[in-house]
Amino acid sequence: MTGRRNPGEETTMTYPPSSDDASGAVPERAGRLAVGEALSPAADAPDDLSNPVGAAVLAGAVRRKKPKGSQLDGDRGFVSEQDWRRPSVNGTMKTLHLVLLVLLVVVGVGPMLLLAKFAITPTQDIIRTPLAIFPNGVRWANLTEAWNDVEISKYFLNTIWLALGSWFMQLLVATTGGYVLSVLRPAWAKLVNGLVIATLFVPSVVLLVPLYLTILNPPLLGTSLINNFFAVWLPAGASAFNVVLVARFFDSLPREVFEAAKVDGAGPFRLFWSVVLPMSKPILGVVSVFAFIASWKDFLWPMLVLKDPAKQPLSVRLPAIAAQTDLGVFLAALAISTLIPVLLFLVFQRLFLSGAGLGGAVKG
Repeated sequence: MTGRRNPGEETTMTYPPSSDDASGAVPERAGRLAVGEALSPAADAPDDLSNPVGAAVLAGAVRRKKPKGSQLDGDRGFVSEQDWRRPSVNGTMKTLHLVLLVLLVVVGVGPMLLLAKFAITPTQDIIRTPLAIFPNGVRWANLTEAWNDVEISKYFLNTIWLALGSWFMQLLVATTGGYVLSVLRPAWAKLVNGLVIATLFVPSVVLLVPLYLTILNPPLLGTSLINNFFAVWLPAGASAFNVVLVARFFDSLPREVFEAAKVDGAGPFRLFWSVVLPMSKPILGVVSVFAFIASWKDFLWPMLVLKDPAKQPLSVRLPAIAAQTDLGVFLAALAISTLIPVLLFLVFQRLFLSGAGLGGAVKG
């Protein structure tokens, strides 16, 4: 068989083996190449896999059956593939995995299930036999009393308003700040980025006093923001962590898409609204979950700036009413307060987990 030849070169290969070789194995000198001059005897062997003749001979000589896949599927672990095939090791490992899974479910979901049980259990049963399964029946009145008599509905609404306002401010500052630092990249972007990252090393407790004085007498407004929801919303927007997080995600987006949009006549605002934001849904979901849950459980700052009980959220009001509230009703109020964060994560868990890797929006 004659392969492709260049001027002054000749390539030949002797195949199949001669009839003298009864075993049918590939002869030692199955391929012979002549490139300008004869090769040395040591070069006759097809060692160079980049050569098509050598690769063909080697592939025919070293054919092996593909090994059967194991449970590790090629990944290394503390149990080898041979050990996985032993029934005793296989059964032991499966049992260990099952035990670990059960422990994880008990530790992670157990407290929430116990709180849900206490929410509809009479107070005397909670005190006497806390782990018994409704020895004297279910008391659904705990939920209605917590919602109406303790006025959890009002504090629940306050918490939702505070969380929504904080979410909007954090998303607004994070996306616009990340867009300027990552996409527009002005001359002073590196300096501002360094200052933003530097604020991450400042403890939040250190900022409480100056921030409270600013809310007490804000510049340009001339009026105090105490007992105003903006006292919680505005400081929530100053989240350096979210700005850095969104900026790093914007860095992974393809610059070619931005350049193409600019060629088509898109300005900075159009580029931000129609190109960058639609490509950033995973990171927007991550920031939204972080912002909402952080605002929902925030205690210290709302307690300082919202002194009016009628405007306080659940995180501030529930500890204040614990002493004068029936235990069963109070636990029902706690169960109601945990309902929204759990449902929020269950609804957006796919978006949250897909954005945790902070990968780019376009592959390839």
